[in-house]
Amino acid sequence: MMESIGKQAMLELAITLPPRGSGAVMRVLHRELRSAILDGRLKPGLRLPSTRILADSWGVSRNTVMGAYDLLLSEGYLFARHGAGTYVAEALPIRADRVAVPDEPNKEPDRRLSEFWQSPPRYLLKPWASTAPSNMLFRLGVPDTASFPYHIWRRLLARSLRSLAKQPAAYVEAEGRPALREAIANHVSFARAVACNSDDVVVTAGTQQAFDLLAKILVTPGKTTVAIEDPGYAPVRGAFLAVGAKIAPVPVDADGVIVDRIPADTKIICVTPSHQFPVGVAMSMRRRAELLEFARANDAVIIEDDYDGEFRFGTTPRDALQTLDRAGSVFYVGTFSKSLFPGIRLGFVVCPPWAKRTLCAAKQVTDWHQPVLEQDALAAFISEGHMARHVRKMRKLYAERRELMMTGLQTHFGAWLDPVPAAGGMHLTAFGREPLDFDAIARSARQRNMDVRSLRALSASGECQPGLVLGYGATSPDGITEGLLQLRRLFPATGPTKYARGGARSLVA
Repeated sequence: MMESIGKQAMLELAITLPPRGSGAVMRVLHRELRSAILDGRLKPGLRLPSTRILADSWGVSRNTVMGAYDLLLSEGYLFARHGAGTYVAEALPIRADRVAVPDEPNKEPDRRLSEFWQSPPRYLLKPWASTAPSNMLFRLGVPDTASFPYHIWRRLLARSLRSLAKQPAAYVEAEGRPALREAIANHVSFARAVACNSDDVVVTAGTQQAFDLLAKILVTPGKTTVAIEDPGYAPVRGAFLAVGAKIAPVPVDADGVIVDRIPADTKIICVTPSHQFPVGVAMSMRRRAELLEFARANDAVIIEDDYDGEFRFGTTPRDALQTLDRAGSVFYVGTFSKSLFPGIRLGFVVCPPWAKRTLCAAKQVTDWHQPVLEQDALAAFISEGHMARHVRKMRKLYAERRELMMTGLQTHFGAWLDPVPAAGGMHLTAFGREPLDFDAIARSARQRNMDVRSLRALSASGECQPGLVLGYGATSPDGITEGLLQLRRLFPATGPTKYARGGARSLVA
């Protein structure tokens, strides 16, 4: 909740202004307010008094205060909410007078580190979805955790704890608790028509550990070529780079990854066919058949990331690649971080029989197994029907937010952005119609408490079509409306009077 301060609290700031008419009042007021923000005397999220109240308090003109506020707004120290006032920004810009510190010390890298970890890629050092401040608008990849039935989860955790007290669990199977693997197999069989049983399931610490384990068992360092969607999910790229894979970015279009652009020597293909990240398109059945045929003909494997496949809006889901696979070449990866809450850190791999033993061995030497208490509670949450009910509720909620986001983008940004009408998920992508600096817009938006991403920042090659990506899972309807109005201020005041709607959905620049 935003805090607010009144007239008297502001007067307690030790601000000394020059005499009126000196020509320096606005400059000094701007400097002093900025210092109070950076020093923490004015806390992030604090609502400031109106310009009229401050002008009366300090005996200066209202225009002077408005000028200082405008400077602080343009620099990212403040942000304004339409009809609700002016606030101290949550994410503050770096001070111009701060000495820059290089990311790496000026010395030879430690030879005890692998080549990859001597200098990790910048995208691994940047905050991702779950690390953005909880009150930021448009957070990417984060669900609405406020709607989760915590009272049920607490009850199931308590029940699991009582059970463990009677029969304390020692170390358990690396692939996960039998009850959870059975529940996951039933869930994906029902919800996604994935053909599997509990013996095919390996429980992981979310999808990221799944990618890491698969990279370890499938990659020969310096030799294996891994095809990834471009643009795509950067941490997948990081997992395979870390074990010495050769990365081949492959563009996507309206049908999904362009199979004809996959290099012939590729042995691993990472895709998000149900809801491509970040563009949002669903892979066509024709393209799925082409991809499976490529894997069969080239003795390659496919890693199918179905990260938010449960959230579909009014469309019949297409069969998962794993369902269509007849050659045992697909690893189906899922997570509960999107359908439940990120802190649960539980995911899974449905793997072909030939890889199960090796995958379990890799899991055991990594962390042995996931926490028993949470596994048992999740097994009950799924098997007792709570999971299905929660997903149905959230599907309706996200559909309403998606519609609100689409309408807002079309109404306020039609001259600059062409939103992709995705049929599911928790985010929307909009292609740029005009040659704007969307990277700069995304940076400015983040300074104003909006976790907006540039499409090209999610591209390994940097050659995809420019645009923006906005999450709506954790943003309320009022927040979506308010945030889009704030974002609109970062675009030109006027746009071209004519523009073509529904352009080609190719992402190749």
